[in-house]
Amino acid sequence: MTEAEWLAALPDMVFRAVLMLARIGAVVMLMPGLGEQEIPANIRLGLGLALVMVLYPVLSPSLPAAPDSVGEMLRLTLIEIVIGVWYGGLARLVTLAMNMAGQLFALLLGLSQMLVPDPAIGGQNAVTGRFFALISVVLLLSSGLYALPLRALAESYAVLPVGQGFLAGPGAEAMAAAVGQSFIVALQLMAPFLLLSVVLNVAFGLLARIAPQVQIYFLVVPGQIVLGLLLLALLLPAMLGLYASIARETFLALPGVR
Repeated sequence: MTEAEWLAALPDMVFRAVLMLARIGAVVMLMPGLGEQEIPANIRLGLGLALVMVLYPVLSPSLPAAPDSVGEMLRLTLIEIVIGVWYGGLARLVTLAMNMAGQLFALLLGLSQMLVPDPAIGGQNAVTGRFFALISVVLLLSSGLYALPLRALAESYAVLPVGQGFLAGPGAEAMAAAVGQSFIVALQLMAPFLLLSVVLNVAFGLLARIAPQVQIYFLVVPGQIVLGLLLLALLLPAMLGLYASIARETFLALPGVR
């Protein structure tokens, strides 16, 4: 390619790179593991730019040239951002399931007043919710599961080609199903602790009826916390294994993964 040809093709090349960055950057900002809020935004942006450079030679032939209208440019860019946020949100909900499980754990065992700052959700979060969220990130990074959303991202250009628009109805249905699945995963992980809480409350309620003079409150709170932490120590490996299998199935179900 001569210098004149390269200069003539430069606007199309830049526009295609911007379109790729709009989708890839939105996914990277939300993706579990690599897109955590603890990672500085400039590092995540650098990761998005690196992915654009890697995928550009493969994807650029399928991307449209720069249109003459500024409005059309903005329309295509906004659609790509929406698609990227949608993909990233579907993957992010897997991590939020662990966060919800940790908050439910704190609520069941009387630890809900122990709050720490949580940049992932903003504001304060139960300390166990933050603990579970960090464990999920470590698990995703150490097991290599974070690569599956990246694979889905690369294949998404075949499922949702640039310029073809985004079907809001099916997209909203998929997001609603993912939110429901996230709640189900949280309840599955916390099922043993929910059972423990019910059993302990029933037992202490019967004790209060049998021996009203006993200060039940001072037995319930320490008993729930100690037994809950012991049960967590016993079940944590199995819980992480279950979460890893669910996360893998969820990532493999993302549109575009083959």
